[in-house]
Amino acid sequence: MSEAPWLTIVGLGEDGPEGLPAASLAALEAAEIVMGPPRHLALLPGSGAERIAWPVPFAEGIARLIALRGRRVAVLASGDPFWFGAGAVLARRLAPGEWRALPGVSSFSLAAARLGWALERTLCFGLHAAPLARLRPHLAPGQRAIVLLRDGAAVRTLADYLCAEGFGASGMTVMEALGGPRERLTMARADALPARAFGHPVCVAVEVEGAGRVLPLVSGREDDWFASDGQMTRRPVRALTLSALAPRPGEHLWDIGGGSGSIAIEWLLSHGSLSATSIEPRPDRAARIAQNAARLGVDRLTVVTGAAPDALADLAPPEAVFVGGGLDAALLDWLARHLPGTTRIVANAVTLETEALLLEARARMGGDLLRIDLAEAAPLGSRTGWTPARPIVQWRLAP
Repeated sequence: MSEAPWLTIVGLGEDGPEGLPAASLAALEAAEIVMGPPRHLALLPGSGAERIAWPVPFAEGIARLIALRGRRVAVLASGDPFWFGAGAVLARRLAPGEWRALPGVSSFSLAAARLGWALERTLCFGLHAAPLARLRPHLAPGQRAIVLLRDGAAVRTLADYLCAEGFGASGMTVMEALGGPRERLTMARADALPARAFGHPVCVAVEVEGAGRVLPLVSGREDDWFASDGQMTRRPVRALTLSALAPRPGEHLWDIGGGSGSIAIEWLLSHGSLSATSIEPRPDRAARIAQNAARLGVDRLTVVTGAAPDALADLAPPEAVFVGGGLDAALLDWLARHLPGTTRIVANAVTLETEALLLEARARMGGDLLRIDLAEAAPLGSRTGWTPARPIVQWRLAP
């Protein structure tokens, strides 16, 4: 029979031990040491166990916890420790046989139960340490979200953010100390939130309403979503480029010659598991890429200021590469020599010189060529005519 784990992660609610099942109560009774935030420790009655307050910032407590290996330890966490909680962080630092978890009821479940919302159709966000812009891709009338916040002051910040984005008509249900004797619910519109303090722990249920601009779900979003100095892949070409890149769950993209970052950002918007690195030689454009990503609520984007191929040398290999700027023979040769044979490559050419490079690359490496000829209707005297854009040749290598 294997030895019992030395660590038990116990999910605790605002109702303290009264809401704990028998297994969690037994784990706390058997523990030599109980470690957790002061608020959680205060919910438990006195016992013979040594109590250790988890320090702030959170990371400083991990080493102290690991130093207790070999003793019977219980760590307290809010609700379900593996849903925007500490559980996954601790599990990554420990071997599988060292720990077990006894989750409690999550704040999301409690909030949905109070409001009668179907949890499987409700967006759930843990924004204790994340920017409110994470909400931006999801702001559309009729959407429902439950948002966990770092403290009571963040409730006002959330209301202000919704108003600034044009969704001040959204309904907010502020839930303080949910599930415990201090529970308090406050319902108001974002643009009419009461001028009082809210207490921690707090979560907010949001029913999105208002005339704010909605970010479309498909690639090829309007150009003005992205701040730019003019160096960007335009909407129709961007849609074709994302289609050629064909993002799949869990993949990483190199966006070489990022410009405004529109390709990398649209790649990230297509699925929450994706990541990207944008490589841009100009510092001002690199800064703009980061700002665009932050404003549109996408993370998992690393911006590298430098010129390819030199700036690529220390990067982890991607599953897909887009070359939108800086296309030359040296870059194509570097990609051919250094990337795995399974990497998908998409490159767009506007000039005759870069078009010739793609013709040669296709002859040498294979792949497909697509010529993109677009025209827009524009005034022509008193009438309307077609104004053609410069043709673009797109090379796609998809092994």
